[in-house]
Amino acid sequence: MTVWAIGDLQGCLDPTRRLLDAIRFDPAQDRLWFCGDLVNRGGESLETLRLVHSLRDSCVVTLGNHDLSLLAIAEREPDEQRKVNPDLQSVLFADDRDELLDWLRGQPLMHVDRALGWAMVHAGLAPKWTISMAERHAHEVELRLRGDDRRKLLRNMYGDEPMWSPRLAGNERDRAIINVFTRMRYCSPRGRIDFDEKGTPGAQQPGLYPWYEVPGRAERDLRIVCGHWSALGLMIAHGVHAIDTGAVWGGKLTALRLDTDELRVVQVRGRDVPAAPPKPRKSQSRRRDQRRKRGKASA
Repeated sequence: MTVWAIGDLQGCLDPTRRLLDAIRFDPAQDRLWFCGDLVNRGGESLETLRLVHSLRDSCVVTLGNHDLSLLAIAEREPDEQRKVNPDLQSVLFADDRDELLDWLRGQPLMHVDRALGWAMVHAGLAPKWTISMAERHAHEVELRLRGDDRRKLLRNMYGDEPMWSPRLAGNERDRAIINVFTRMRYCSPRGRIDFDEKGTPGAQQPGLYPWYEVPGRAERDLRIVCGHWSALGLMIAHGVHAIDTGAVWGGKLTALRLDTDELRVVQVRGRDVPAAPPKPRKSQSRRRDQRRKRGKASA
């Protein structure tokens, strides 16, 4: 059996199909791990979700922030659902929406295969979390997401506070856990997430670290594969394999083979993104006026 992890799809159907062809995926023999964010922005979220759902017996998915947002919007009134972008509306008003969303709601925040030696999350782990601790915290939220009080969970999951603490309870605890698993990029050594920093490491504010480089972080006994951070690109370090390579932004869609110690990565081109229109050039007279103003200001 061949096992492949695949980065964020985000509604990019054609790149997904190209990648499955490139790795010669056979659902009768192979297995896929999807790192989350199956939907949103790519323009074909319904078709992409249907494709992954059709492969459900041969794949596992960890929920991403866009997947959870879709589930939250699905609990609102139809008039509210019509206010979101057409890509998500295509799912929300599809004839098979209930089947697709019920299946999506049943997917985990974290997937662990100790025999294989890998764990998968969408975004990251809190600095002090071991794999076992992370599994327990993920399970807390998964039970509520699949239970009768899922609407309360989804309604209250939005927000940047509080930072994670084992003393948290109720909605704040759920929100903090969800933020770690689905929104983590940079954080402080104590685990406070900075939600504004999204660029490449080295340009962040002092005192912030990529979540996988925090000093004093917990030792983890499994390799981790994740997505979410497209600006990071393909990154392999500290036992972490980040494979969101920006397919939705015109980058690449990446598959990483997990069932071998040999590093094997397969990539295909991402979504065709129209080039941004060029910015209008300033006239020579306008540039002279601006230089004159700057000269007066510095005098």
